[in-house]
Amino acid sequence: MRNIFRHRTRTLATLAAIGLGVASLIVAGGFVQDSFIQLGEATIHSQTGHIQLTQEGFRESRRRASDLHLISQPERIKSLLAGEPGIEQVVSRINFSGMLNNGKRDLGIIGDGIEPDGEAKIGSFLRYIEGRALTDNDLDGMVVGEGVARTLDLQVGDRVTLVASVAQGALNTQDFLLVGVFQSFSREFDARSVRIPLSATRQLLDTEGAHVVVISLEHTHDTLRAVNAVRERMSGQQLQVMSWMELSDFYEKAVELYAAQFGVLRLIILAMVLLSVANSINMTLFERTREFGTLQALGDRPARVFQLIILESTLLGLLGATVGMALGVVLAWIVSAIGIPMPPPPNSNIGYTAVIRLNLDDVLSAGSVGLIATCLAAIIPARRASRWPVVDALRQGA
Repeated sequence: MRNIFRHRTRTLATLAAIGLGVASLIVAGGFVQDSFIQLGEATIHSQTGHIQLTQEGFRESRRRASDLHLISQPERIKSLLAGEPGIEQVVSRINFSGMLNNGKRDLGIIGDGIEPDGEAKIGSFLRYIEGRALTDNDLDGMVVGEGVARTLDLQVGDRVTLVASVAQGALNTQDFLLVGVFQSFSREFDARSVRIPLSATRQLLDTEGAHVVVISLEHTHDTLRAVNAVRERMSGQQLQVMSWMELSDFYEKAVELYAAQFGVLRLIILAMVLLSVANSINMTLFERTREFGTLQALGDRPARVFQLIILESTLLGLLGATVGMALGVVLAWIVSAIGIPMPPPPNSNIGYTAVIRLNLDDVLSAGSVGLIATCLAAIIPARRASRWPVVDALRQGA
């Protein structure tokens, strides 16, 4: 420890390099983690819910509203899931496609028949830019995505006609009152999406079944446990149980992309810390050449000199990593308190406020990177210093 602080200015510069590198990893990692969480919650609470149950073969069907894969008794499925720990609510949905007419022109749409009050929490990430969300009292109400409203020039209070194909292949029509226009995180979804009450959907399509049973959980981190529990409870029902991560291809690819980018960032910071620390250690060892020669002249073996330098570097790395972790945590708290206004992601309508998510494993991992970088940076200089001939080392600086 005395050797480390013999050159305070250089030591402080080295500690600053290590600390800033570690803090940068913590802040960057927390930002990426927040991006994952916010994207996941937006996916869950605007489209998929946490878990979906469908008839086997429904996902593979080319028809979005296949009549061959209806769950005939969705209420029985709900009763079987009642009381399962961690489940907040269970709702039914019917998928359909059709044409929406405003009296002047048509637009092909994809729709969902929903239980309005039950979907209130699942759809909490839908932002209504006009009007309001559906309620169970809206027997002929409809909400549409922003893109649908813009294409058909619709406003809240307009009447529209929905044309859909029933099970027997005939066409059925029904008039609806537009009560709200929403934005989700996906512009593509908003361009074709329509939602109407489940009771009106069953009347329109002449069916009592449901295509999807959607489960909302109390906590997203319980998804894997809940999926396994639901699969066990539904064994023998010929139902396919899928989590929101399996349902969202965009989320999986975004996570892979961000993880790869953060991996590259981690390597860059590791290289910067390595170069900075290596330069500082080289300068320090050059100034202490006579000291190492004296140690060997007094009987210390070269391995002892090598161990001494590595030990000093390890202590320096520990100090730098500790300073960096403390600095990173403080910066994360400050940035999170202020918030980072983010623009809408690609193909999205809604921006968000990012924060820095602190995770103990990520903080310790960042500290480990700083410590490992410092130790690696010392190996070559320590090896070279321990192999200097004693006579040349004693002559150095004389």
